[in-house]
Amino acid sequence: MAAAPAPPEGDARAVSRPQNGGWGCFLATLKRPVCLHPAGHSAPELSVISTPRFQGNGEAIEVSHRRARDGAGAAGVPAGARHRIPEAKEQVLANLANFAYDPKNYEYLRQLQVLDLFLDMLTEDNETLVEFAIGGLCNLCLDKTNKEYILEANGVEPIINCLSSPNEETVVSAVTTLMFLTTPQSRHQTTALPVVECMLRFSLSANKRLSNLATLFLEDYCSPPQVEEARNLSKHTAVGIPLPKD
Repeated sequence: MAAAPAPPEGDARAVSRPQNGGWGCFLATLKRPVCLHPAGHSAPELSVISTPRFQGNGEAIEVSHRRARDGAGAAGVPAGARHRIPEAKEQVLANLANFAYDPKNYEYLRQLQVLDLFLDMLTEDNETLVEFAIGGLCNLCLDKTNKEYILEANGVEPIINCLSSPNEETVVSAVTTLMFLTTPQSRHQTTALPVVECMLRFSLSANKRLSNLATLFLEDYCSPPQVEEARNLSKHTAVGIPLPKD
């Protein structure tokens, strides 16, 4: 089997670095009901999460995420507006995921333990939080240090669990993240039999974006014997990972 191609470098987008305490305020919003300093830090004006483009089967595939919400760059949460906390968390996580797009911010994000935050958010019931968290991890794992950290933190399993999300964006980011995390040492996890079975199903999806990505995964990251084993097993068992909703 030919070695899987190295993930391409992303076309780094200019991302504003946070002022002192800026990211700390973001994290505080997630940890506490209300940010204690809603007007003390200006949030970066970013609302679109995007991961790098790369080629697959002769066509460009781009993983891009919808805007979190209008006004995603708004700073903080007004005191007493506890009913808006879920929206604030989504805005915060969207901004952090956008910071993860720029390699210049990797060290800052590691210092603030944002990788752990993203991994923790993968188990949330809120599908939007999961979407932004996996989008952030997808951006971060292009970096070798971040990739090693995610693997050592047993991050592959919760990422695989994202394949069963009903949210298309979450599934696409999860597939792409598994690609970026695949190494000779991690291949047994990222291309485990249930994952290959899932990719076979995704490759037959009417959703071209998902089917193209799954086909690329099967061709470039799985061996022919792995694919054949998964195909034979699928004929006799019911696969429990559903397709995401359109």
